[in-house]
Amino acid sequence: MQSALNVIFIIAGLGMIASVLLQSSKSAGLSGGITGGAQSFFGKKKGIDDLLSKLTVIFAVLFMVLAIVLTSFH
Repeated sequence: MQSALNVIFIIAGLGMIASVLLQSSKSAGLSGGITGGAQSFFGKKKGIDDLLSKLTVIFAVLFMVLAIVLTSFH
Protein backbone atom coordinates (compact mmCIF):
# COMPACT_ATOMS: atom_id res chain seq x y z
CA MET A 1 0.00 0.00 0.00
CA GLN A 2 2.83 2.36 0.81
CA SER A 3 4.34 1.78 -2.64
CA ALA A 4 1.10 2.75 -4.34
CA LEU A 5 0.85 5.89 -2.21
CA ASN A 6 4.45 6.77 -3.10
CA VAL A 7 3.65 6.49 -6.81
CA ILE A 8 0.54 8.67 -6.42
CA PHE A 9 2.62 11.15 -4.39
CA ILE A 10 5.18 11.44 -7.18
CA ILE A 11 2.46 11.83 -9.82
CA ALA A 12 0.79 14.55 -7.73
CA GLY A 13 4.09 16.39 -7.42
CA LEU A 14 4.82 16.21 -11.12
CA GLY A 15 1.26 17.21 -11.97
CA MET A 16 1.50 20.24 -9.69
CA ILE A 17 4.79 21.30 -11.27
CA ALA A 18 3.39 20.92 -14.79
CA SER A 19 0.17 22.78 -14.04
CA VAL A 20 2.04 25.69 -12.47
CA LEU A 21 4.51 25.96 -15.34
CA LEU A 22 1.81 25.87 -17.99
CA GLN A 23 -0.21 28.71 -16.47
CA SER A 24 0.12 32.00 -18.27
CA SER A 25 1.50 35.07 -16.58
CA LYS A 26 2.24 38.63 -17.61
CA SER A 27 5.52 37.50 -19.15
CA ALA A 28 3.86 34.41 -20.72
CA GLY A 29 6.24 32.00 -18.93
CA LEU A 30 6.65 28.47 -20.22
CA SER A 31 3.20 28.40 -21.80
CA GLY A 32 4.24 31.21 -24.15
CA GLY A 33 7.25 29.20 -25.23
CA ILE A 34 5.19 26.10 -25.92
CA THR A 35 2.35 27.69 -27.84
CA GLY A 36 4.52 30.19 -29.66
CA GLY A 37 3.03 33.03 -31.66
CA ALA A 38 -0.26 31.27 -32.36
CA GLN A 39 -1.56 32.30 -28.97
CA SER A 40 -1.16 36.01 -29.73
CA PHE A 41 -2.63 35.52 -33.21
CA PHE A 42 -5.75 33.61 -32.14
CA GLY A 43 -6.14 35.08 -28.67
CA LYS A 44 -5.82 33.55 -25.24
CA LYS A 45 -8.42 31.05 -24.09
CA LYS A 46 -9.52 31.81 -20.56
CA GLY A 47 -10.90 28.31 -20.04
CA ILE A 48 -7.44 26.76 -20.15
CA ASP A 49 -6.17 29.07 -17.41
CA ASP A 50 -9.19 28.28 -15.24
CA LEU A 51 -8.68 24.55 -15.74
CA LEU A 52 -4.98 24.79 -14.92
CA SER A 53 -5.64 26.77 -11.75
CA LYS A 54 -8.20 24.19 -10.58
CA LEU A 55 -5.79 21.36 -11.37
CA THR A 56 -3.06 23.13 -9.41
CA VAL A 57 -5.28 23.31 -6.34
CA ILE A 58 -6.30 19.65 -6.67
CA PHE A 59 -2.70 18.48 -7.09
CA ALA A 60 -1.51 20.66 -4.19
CA VAL A 61 -4.18 19.33 -1.79
CA LEU A 62 -3.48 15.75 -2.87
CA PHE A 63 0.26 16.32 -2.43
CA MET A 64 -0.14 17.74 1.08
CA VAL A 65 -2.55 15.02 2.23
CA LEU A 66 -0.30 12.27 0.89
CA ALA A 67 2.74 13.87 2.52
CA ILE A 68 0.99 13.73 5.90
CA VAL A 69 -0.24 10.16 5.35
CA LEU A 70 3.15 8.89 4.19
CA THR A 71 4.86 10.57 7.12
CA SER A 72 2.56 8.80 9.55
CA PHE A 73 3.69 5.43 8.16
CA HIS A 74 7.26 5.94 9.39
